[in-house]
Amino acid sequence: MSEELVAGRYRLLEPLGRGAMSAVWEAEDLELARHVAVKTLAPSADRQRFEREARAVAALSHANIVALYDYGESEGRPFMVLECLQGGSLEDRLAAGEPLPDAETRRIAADVAAGLAHAHERGLVHRDLKPANILFDAEGRAKIADFGIARMRGTGTLTETGTVLGTASYLSPEQATGAIAGPASDVYSFGVILFRLLTGRLPFAAENAMELVRMHRDEPAPPVGDLRADAPADLAALAGSALAKEPAARPPDGTALGAALRGEQFESATQIIAPPPRRPRLPLVAAIVAAALLIAGGALAFALTHHGGGGATTQTVPSLSLPTVRTTPTAPAALPTTTRSTTTTPTTAPTTTAPATTQPAATTAPVTTTPPPPPTTTAAPATTTAATTTDTTPTTTAETTTAATTTAAATTP
Repeated sequence: MSEELVAGRYRLLEPLGRGAMSAVWEAEDLELARHVAVKTLAPSADRQRFEREARAVAALSHANIVALYDYGESEGRPFMVLECLQGGSLEDRLAAGEPLPDAETRRIAADVAAGLAHAHERGLVHRDLKPANILFDAEGRAKIADFGIARMRGTGTLTETGTVLGTASYLSPEQATGAIAGPASDVYSFGVILFRLLTGRLPFAAENAMELVRMHRDEPAPPVGDLRADAPADLAALAGSALAKEPAARPPDGTALGAALRGEQFESATQIIAPPPRRPRLPLVAAIVAAALLIAGGALAFALTHHGGGGATTQTVPSLSLPTVRTTPTAPAALPTTTRSTTTTPTTAPTTTAPATTQPAATTAPVTTTPPPPPTTTAAPATTTAATTTDTTPTTTAETTTAATTTAAATTP
């Protein structure tokens, strides 16, 4: 590869950054007469990972994510051409160790959340979100960059067992304990960034990367209010919820972060909302009310027939035959009445399951009736199920992480 010209089109101007994996140059696109960023693979770096990053960025198109313009190979080495951003990085703005103005913090947080939402909706997890990977364009818009270790849904893994991917100061607890990184892992890294924007410092600081990994895994983050009492309450609360140790306790993804920043309620994309309970049908309610009225009338008749002890009384008693309440009840038929003298021992009137019919009253022998037992109805309660799907499957692939090694150096302000 020529030192000054890549693919006969991109003239390298000056280096913007260099690492073990790649180098980034400011360059001029000779065909379109514009400035771009050319990222070239280091000679000993992993070619497959470089290609994977290019595919990840190519799958995204959003105002808050650095755009990929071109990808190819020159003199046997791959390269990618990216949007050139002249506004520096968020790490540059935080270098002084002071909180940013609240309005600027809110704007940057909203931009990053929007970029994460776009990536998460397309099945991509960044896994190394940090201020050095958040760049600004000429208008001051924040854009997420460097998807070199991003995890894409439906693709294999390039991570070796026993390694920690990411920067220790921003690493989520599940990445440190061996669980597969999901959207909530990016939310945790977002919480670390927001904490630093609000306070000017990181929630955890240690002499070495391994101690930082342990602290993120085991120790609760201090509340923002302990370091800065005048921090905006909503931003401080969002930082606290994003820094929860359990992924299920955090906002689930970038979409939820954006909703929280707008003061809206958020729900996980995987949450199943239970339907409202069913209301009983009006005919069934009417039938139950009618049955209750009939039972009350029977009880009154029973009281009247037993008034006055053993003496014979003459009363007007309804002859009751209650219908069984069904799913489609019918109105009970008209019930005749009869006047009779009661002197004998009370007997229980039979009940039937058929609808009531009109029967002639007995006139040859005195009869005393007692109210039948109330009809019983069994109404199966409507049930709703609210299920929340949470990815808690322990990793069995090469995504596992331990506190053994780190592939990225810890960054501390």
